[in-house]
Amino acid sequence: MKRLYYILGLFIVFTTSCKKEYLETKPTDQYSDVTVFTSTTNAYSALNGIHRMMYEQSGNYYSAYGQDKCGQQSINIVADVLGDDVLLPNSTNSYYRGIYQWLDSRNETAAWPRYVYTYYYMIIVNANMILKNIDAATGTDADKKLIKGQALAYRGWAHSMLVQFYAKRYDAATKPNSQLGVPIMIDNVTVGLKRSTVEEVYTQINKDLDESIVNLTGAVARSSKSHFDVGVVKGIKARVALTMQDWANAAKYASEARTGYSLMTNAEYLAGFNATTNREWMWGSKVQDDQTNYFYGFFAFMSANAPSTNIKQTPKVINADLYNLISATDVRKKCWDPTGVNVPAPSGGLKAKYGILKFLTTTPLTTSFMGDPVYMRAGEMYLIEAEAKARLNDVTAQDILFTLVNNRNPSYVKSTSTGQALVDEIILQRRMELWGEGFRFFDLKRLNQSLNRACANYASSVGLIATVAAGDNAWQWMIPKDEFNANPNIGTQNP
Repeated sequence: MKRLYYILGLFIVFTTSCKKEYLETKPTDQYSDVTVFTSTTNAYSALNGIHRMMYEQSGNYYSAYGQDKCGQQSINIVADVLGDDVLLPNSTNSYYRGIYQWLDSRNETAAWPRYVYTYYYMIIVNANMILKNIDAATGTDADKKLIKGQALAYRGWAHSMLVQFYAKRYDAATKPNSQLGVPIMIDNVTVGLKRSTVEEVYTQINKDLDESIVNLTGAVARSSKSHFDVGVVKGIKARVALTMQDWANAAKYASEARTGYSLMTNAEYLAGFNATTNREWMWGSKVQDDQTNYFYGFFAFMSANAPSTNIKQTPKVINADLYNLISATDVRKKCWDPTGVNVPAPSGGLKAKYGILKFLTTTPLTTSFMGDPVYMRAGEMYLIEAEAKARLNDVTAQDILFTLVNNRNPSYVKSTSTGQALVDEIILQRRMELWGEGFRFFDLKRLNQSLNRACANYASSVGLIATVAAGDNAWQWMIPKDEFNANPNIGTQNP
């Protein structure tokens, strides 16, 4: 069963937690929220549907999308192949190639702009349904606050992702940021919405996240890291503040977010980044054995050993120049193999130089697609706090950075740098630490830096585009053409 909700010119699917089941189909004008949200038990099912969408294969709600489009886990791959640290060694396999070449993101009829736009508004629509109806549902106030807090977090987070893809970067020096952002949807209207300004979008994002924190503070412990708790929402607040160059709040929320989490051991760092049981993980999808996406999942495209055609033909590799900057005594150096010989590629697969060892499927190796995708770790929070404090000229940034890096590299000597030199060191550590986890495109954009893939192992015939200047129009994705066809109020397309 499934129900399509037509909004913003796009079809939206409201999923539940059941593996292949959806809510009853009804025309939009006949749909009654009461039939779904009669109790907090039903509302939990709706909320679990959003959790499942984080790694849901696209065919379940829109058949036109390919198997490389599998929820947030696939969008994390997009955000890295748009950058300069995750490279494609050849053009044998076409998945992600159009994104890697900066072609799809600038094509208003391409699948990726349409998919990403649809995906985040689908989450927003579903969160709005919960928020509209949860107060009238039967159940305890504690359950209602827990459900409401998570729905608010999803709505704020989804808007934050949309505005980073489809609008110009936030610039604290030009407040208010009057450049066109994305439509703000806090109610599921049946008429098209106009694009709000970037400033307005971020105002709404922070409002939702703040309200989420209020609702989740003091809540019972979550049952899974797939769910939000107050720490994860503070982590999102830290990310948003970093993007807005709000250094004080970035440092504050990053510090609070990682409270209660310890950094993983070196042995755990090399265990494959595939399990939410990892002590450092704050947010990730716990993938059930009977719900794996097989060829649609993160590990089918971003691991060393999944038996997928993409991994066999065109595995992802690290920028060789970045690899060479990693100390030989740093455990992260072992996350790639410059020779390719030791990469546990599937049968018949390419053992690419500088190939991945960081992401591995769970056992049995080379025959499994299983693994939990990660969305937030304590290590990221250390880096956010360190960068924010460095920009505030707070020397404790050196201590925060040392705590993280010394864990990865026992030979690391605490930095004595300050100012921009310290910031540069922290950004380099972000590249090493967060490789393949979905951050590089957003970092380059928020820092207003140019894309520069000119490195020892960059194949220009594959990437086609080695550099993109900071501030270039190409940093804004095109809003899908279907939106303009269906929504007369959307306004102006990105240049």
